[in-house]
Amino acid sequence: MQEIDKVFLTNMHKAGFVNIIGKPNMGKSTLMNALIGERLAIITPKAQTTRHRILGIVNDDDYQIVFSDTPGIIKPHYKLHESMMSEVKTAMQDADIFIFMTDFKDRGIGIEEVIERLAKHSAPVFVLINKMDEAKQEHFLEFVQFWEKKMPKARVLPFSALHDFGKDQLMKQIVELLPESPPYYDKEELTDRPMRFFMSEIVREKILELYQKEIPYSCEVIIESYETKGSLVSIRAEIIVVRESQKAIILGHQGEMIKKVGENARKAMETFLAKRVFLDLYVKVDKDWRNKEDKLKKYGYH
Repeated sequence: MQEIDKVFLTNMHKAGFVNIIGKPNMGKSTLMNALIGERLAIITPKAQTTRHRILGIVNDDDYQIVFSDTPGIIKPHYKLHESMMSEVKTAMQDADIFIFMTDFKDRGIGIEEVIERLAKHSAPVFVLINKMDEAKQEHFLEFVQFWEKKMPKARVLPFSALHDFGKDQLMKQIVELLPESPPYYDKEELTDRPMRFFMSEIVREKILELYQKEIPYSCEVIIESYETKGSLVSIRAEIIVVRESQKAIILGHQGEMIKKVGENARKAMETFLAKRVFLDLYVKVDKDWRNKEDKLKKYGYH
């Protein structure tokens, strides 16, 4: 720490936490992945894809930006949802800069309290109107004026997280607004999460992609073992569901569906790790795990 402080005193280093907040399916995870240049957060068209707060760190000689992807703001129906919203609550308290993600169809209905808090917050706020590539040009000014009225102190920017439109401008303004500070993390760090976390998220992403209705939202994925032997990584993962009928659906006829999950997940893991992966998947029933605090803690929720 003394060495970091010494560097800070000589170079006037900048560092800060930039927390990304918004409703589900607004492009928060796509944005963070684009800003850090790595695919840390899983992405699917389904709501509630993000369950945890994930940090992605951008390092430069003169600054460190700690981006924070958060779960989409929802009304809780399970203790799992309460845990997810507690992550959002924490993110509302510890930011140096906020990014509020919306899109050209959204008017903030249902999250008025969050918008009001951001409007009154002392930290700088960016309102990103995402998916502007899908909006009609003549409506552009209308979207900007709506959010400027909602959050008069905020910087309202058109954006396309999918196509990186507006990314360079956003990064430049964030760096300008960062407070002077030594780095919070080692400059070689990319995230605060262990590798097991990302492997479990990859499996969950493939479940979200391959199954419909309630199945993906009833599932949790636990990495039971993770071993590296040279260029091969052996992973044993357990898929948790809440009913026997869901277990049968996850497995599929003669195990065809879980085989497909495993194949898709293994390929994604090998891309992420740049190593060969042996993946072993199991399915277990754990009734009502979404409403049991001890189980939520066991599965990595707080």
